[in-house]
Parts: sequence; C-alpha cells; structure tokens
Amino acid sequence: MSVRILALVGSLRAGSHNRQLAEAAVKLAPEGAEVVLFEGLADVPFYNEDIDVEGNVPAAAVKLREAAQSADAFLLFSPEYNGTIPAVLKNAIDWLSRPYGSGAFGGKPVAVIGTAFGQYGGVWAQDDTRKAVGIAGGKVIEDIKLSIPGSVTRFAETHPVDDTEVAAQLTEVVARLHGNVGAAA
Repeated sequence: MSVRILALVGSLRAGSHNRQLAEAAVKLAPEGAEVVLFEGLADVPFYNEDIDVEGNVPAAAVKLREAAQSADAFLLFSPEYNGTIPAVLKNAIDWLSRPYGSGAFGGKPVAVIGTAFGQYGGVWAQDDTRKAVGIAGGKVIEDIKLSIPGSVTRFAETHPVDDTEVAAQLTEVVARLHGNVGAAA
C-alpha cells in the first residue's frame, strides 16, 4: 500500500523555491510513498464561515478538502513573509481545520519545511505553521525540520532536486514522514 503525502506550498510565485522543493519531494519520494503537489491554493477564497455552509462551499475549497481527506500525511512548504507564515498557507490550514472537530488534518502526521532568502531559512514562519497546523488537528512531527537559508543565491541556477545536499535532506524528510504514518498517536 502506498502512503499518500499531500504537499501544500505557501508561495504562489511561479518560480518559487519552495515550490521547487515540493517538486523535488515528488521526484525523490521513496518506494511506498507518493507525494502529491496540490495545485489550486490561489483559487481558494479567504476562509469565511458564511460561505462554509453545506451546499455553498466554494469548489476550490471542496477540492482542497477532498485532496486532504485522501491524504495519509502532509508536507507543508513555508517561505517566510514578514517574519511569519504566508497568508495562502494559513488560509489552507483554516479551511482544512473545519468543520470543527472533524477537519481534514484529523491527527494525521504533518511535517513543515522550507527555504527563504534570510540566513535562517524561514524558521519563524515554519514554527508558526507548525503551531497553526497543530491547533488545527494535525499531528506535527516536531523533529522533522529542514530550513534552507539563502534560497535566492543557493537556487539561482540549481533546482533543489539537483543540489546533492538538499536532495539527500529532502529524501530523509519524506522517508521519516512516511515512517510516521500509522505510528502510535
């Protein structure tokens, strides 16, 4: 049985280094794991309880929830915007945390990683993301971390999948997340 890991990227930019990291995770997934990169976060409206009503939920939010429900685990990629989590990723977490008590995270394993231009690789944003997704019901695997600094220069001419060090670290992250699926809560 293959483990399905849903990847959510907190950057909408076409050339995003975090998106490239997610693409690398798709390619580097070990046997028995499938990393699926969710497309469409830009289409999900800001969370609003007035539109989160059965029969009225926007199609993009339904698509996100369905993808999350079919996932066994989550791999979130967070850049750092003004020292914290990007709005698009926070919005996805908000949609997936509802309906209250039965959100899509439902105790499933979650790892948060990413890259940023700064010298710490976006650790503040990743810490905020871990906090938000944990409150939303995800089982955050706190010891799975990967924060890659200097993204603009490090990946200026090299895709993360072609960076030997990053590829090895990313492979380890996915393998460890895969190993947490079905682990005792």
